[in-house]
Amino acid sequence: MGRYHSGAGRTRRVPWGAVALVMLTGLALMRNGADTPAGPPQPAAAASLDKGQDAPGPPVEGEPVQPLPYAPASRVKISSIDVDAPIIDVNLDANGWIDAPPPEDPNLAGWYQNGIAPGQRGTAVVVGHVDNMSGPAVFYGLGSLGKGHHVEVTRYDGRVAVFEVYGVEVFAKNDFPGARVYGDTGHAELRVITCGGGYSKAGGYDGNVVAFARLVETR
Repeated sequence: MGRYHSGAGRTRRVPWGAVALVMLTGLALMRNGADTPAGPPQPAAAASLDKGQDAPGPPVEGEPVQPLPYAPASRVKISSIDVDAPIIDVNLDANGWIDAPPPEDPNLAGWYQNGIAPGQRGTAVVVGHVDNMSGPAVFYGLGSLGKGHHVEVTRYDGRVAVFEVYGVEVFAKNDFPGARVYGDTGHAELRVITCGGGYSKAGGYDGNVVAFARLVETR
């Protein structure tokens, strides 16, 4: 499912603050009518971020992991919620929104190719659907992640960036804290995002589940 990538020195960047809300629009989905009434799992209070910190992320203990150079992402694995999915590049559509992966394939994630690469210094973002018209999709279980769980992202240079989750939150789409979610913490970080919160047939999901994670290992 991957695409051909030429070169590894891409430098084009788009500020996350300018695209935060349009990304959320691209992730909206109708929930399958045959799904359980409770819907996908929502983040537990124990997984919440530490609200006392000015910037997200726990203090770094010991020497921080050396970030990796730029390389496109090819696969994401989250063993604790049985995710093992290919990653495709997603870009801006004709309206300037960041596309979500095609909903027809439930086991597919997307990485915004003009953003930070997973493992690179800065905040990389991987998105995916919570469900489609057939049932649960790739990030259906994202809200059940807890602190300390790992997210592994394989890259096209053969390296694997391993991130440790330090917070999982659900944010309303009409009050999304873009700077807090996408801001540069000074470290190599990852955000994994899907739809969540309440659901209505008229408006779809009213929020987004965001997993916050920091690079803890490369191999």
